[in-house]
Amino acid sequence: MNQFRNKTVLITGASAGVGAQTARSFAKLGANLVLIARNIEALNKIASELEKATQVLVIPMNVTDSNKCDKAINEVINKFGSIDVLINNAGFHARGNVIANKPDDLANMVEVNLTAPIYLSSLVLPYMKQKNSGAIVNVGSLAGRTPLQGAATYSATKAGLRAFTYALSDEVQETNINIGLVSPGPIDTGFIMDEIDKVEDIVFSQPMSTAQQVTDAIINVASGEAVEVSLPKSSGYLTTVSYLFPRLRRILRPILYKKGRKAKKAYRNRNKANE
Repeated sequence: MNQFRNKTVLITGASAGVGAQTARSFAKLGANLVLIARNIEALNKIASELEKATQVLVIPMNVTDSNKCDKAINEVINKFGSIDVLINNAGFHARGNVIANKPDDLANMVEVNLTAPIYLSSLVLPYMKQKNSGAIVNVGSLAGRTPLQGAATYSATKAGLRAFTYALSDEVQETNINIGLVSPGPIDTGFIMDEIDKVEDIVFSQPMSTAQQVTDAIINVASGEAVEVSLPKSSGYLTTVSYLFPRLRRILRPILYKKGRKAKKAYRNRNKANE
């Protein structure tokens, strides 16, 4: 049985990449969609693609604006009567070492990647608890499973999001609300590929996932099949080992950087060939 048919699914960062692909997959499952992102033109484009299959509500906004988050949830309830699934997918990454970044950009990473998901989760939980059903899926990162130099703040926000997810899952364990996260490595979307020269070489040492693979994992978590899915699974094991044994992580780092530089060069050449 399709548990998402006629359910209301809210997706942040829905205008491109994983967010847009997740919207397409939930549309195929017959869910009502609430698409949130800052780019109204991109939102309208994906909405026009999907509105023939399902109902779509577009809300252009910045997830760091708490007042707009409040209004957005009220708008969703007024239109659909419920919020059954929240996908906290919006993300921001100011790449590079801490000292090379602007303080405002570092703070914005915390606001987008950690504060906003917590705030939105707290807004939708009462509605889910009232129905004793629902799901919240946070899109994390392998960088949240082990410290990543060159992405210290990003790594910290995703680690915080992971801790929040597991703790919240425990808080609602006596209910039928599913709480979980997806922790992917590099994803073949514009989030990385549009800034490939700024991305740390070590990131490319791990196999690249597609947006559809991440989407499939999101749906699995929303279905209650897992609290966390790491992509790829082998990289999830590697991040666990490197977190538990920091010395080993430092020993492996030069090897992974060398492997990543080689893969990065191949992806860069592919991008140029596709221009």
